[in-house]
Amino acid sequence: MSQTPESPFQLAACAEMLFAGLPMSERIARLTQGGFLVEIWDWTRHDIRALAASGASFSSMTGYVTGRLADDEGADELLRTAAQSIPIAKEIGCPRLNLHGTGLDGQGQAVVPAATVTGPMWIKAVDTLKRIADLGERQGVTFVLENLNEAVDHPGVPFAKAADTIALVEAVDRPTLRLNLDLYHAQIGEGNLIELCRRALPLIGEIQVADVPGRHEPGTGEIAYPAIARALQAMGYRGVVGLEAWPEGDDERALQRFREAFRGADRHATVTSAL
Repeated sequence: MSQTPESPFQLAACAEMLFAGLPMSERIARLTQGGFLVEIWDWTRHDIRALAASGASFSSMTGYVTGRLADDEGADELLRTAAQSIPIAKEIGCPRLNLHGTGLDGQGQAVVPAATVTGPMWIKAVDTLKRIADLGERQGVTFVLENLNEAVDHPGVPFAKAADTIALVEAVDRPTLRLNLDLYHAQIGEGNLIELCRRALPLIGEIQVADVPGRHEPGTGEIAYPAIARALQAMGYRGVVGLEAWPEGDDERALQRFREAFRGADRHATVTSAL
């Protein structure tokens, strides 16, 4: 699915965070009617047959149920539940399966926090992700590794920074493992977002966005998302940009703000010249 001429990108939105007062089927219908790809999280909480029959085009889903990157037991569990996730992704037509530096609980907290990340943990994480890339190659799917932030949302998560996920994906160097570059998390952890996008560009499988502070839609905080959109367009990025944000008020208004922020260079120039 390609996006309308309103944006040079494929725009997606997270059904877990938008229209939260509605049943999941209605959330997905609203997003699909609005022309958005749909993101979901933990597939074990959903009616998979209903998702498959919804007519939605899915952008990404959590690609494991339990497991971790950096220890033997956790790695085996991650591979086991990643393998369970692949048939679900295929059934609903979801092209990307999302991973984190460690397993997260229902509140997004690290199941096994790490105060420090040691050299052996790095080595084991690379080995685990190579096994994940092998699995993706055998099954014809792509896994994406997401950066998080420790300061606000996910304390104790290892390999949280975008610099960490970039290093891991580069070390594996396989097309079946890409980045899910989350710019909300990166702003809290690192900043310098346009240069970060430029650095990560060859590795990006998807970009996710929300504003800082508050994790609301673009235009509610400090991140200059229209400038980032223009920079991404100039870099040649035409992939998925996903809204993973809690609406600041009205859900439809949040989606409209997101769409306006990612019009791209040509549309922004047209709007500016008309003012």
